[in-house]
Amino acid sequence: MDNELEWDKMLKVRTSGRDDTDADQFRYPYEPTPYSVLERLANSGYIRKNNTLIDYGAGKGRVDFFLSYQTRCHSIGVEYNERIFNTLQENRSSAVSGRRTDFVQEDAAKYDVPEEADRFYFFNPFSVEILMSVIKRIRESYYTDQREMMFFFYYPSKEYLSYLNSDDGLVLMDEISTADLFEGNDEREKIAVYKNITN
Repeated sequence: MDNELEWDKMLKVRTSGRDDTDADQFRYPYEPTPYSVLERLANSGYIRKNNTLIDYGAGKGRVDFFLSYQTRCHSIGVEYNERIFNTLQENRSSAVSGRRTDFVQEDAAKYDVPEEADRFYFFNPFSVEILMSVIKRIRESYYTDQREMMFFFYYPSKEYLSYLNSDDGLVLMDEISTADLFEGNDEREKIAVYKNITN
């Protein structure tokens, strides 16, 4: 827990704590990705300063502020909930990496993916039904400007993995284990990394 508060302090943001506001069967509560997990992702080399990352279900912006600080990438957080989004904007005004981050209050399934976006982060922000719509939107942007894309799914649910592994346009390229960071032996404790193979 100390690590969580120390990173928040260093990044000059407040991103800790769960938020169930407006959560339902389609949109899940905000729960920040542990900083230790984000450190592992940042050290993977998959995200660099020339990349643009979209964080779906940005919540209070932790993923965006941390990864843009650590990797110098440009990040865009997409958040549906208005109250959480207002907290996010407050964080951006004080964050040390605020200039490299942008945020939009938008339904992820309706969000038009910018052509420069090539990295996509998900921590189970919504149902598989919404995920399918989001992937469809990402594909539409790919056909406008073809590029390598990577998808990061932290602590993926069985439903997510079942869908992702049945999608012919995606291939699992890596699994970054995070199980050693926490007690117990949870098989979901990983970041599943997928790559687009759409022709």
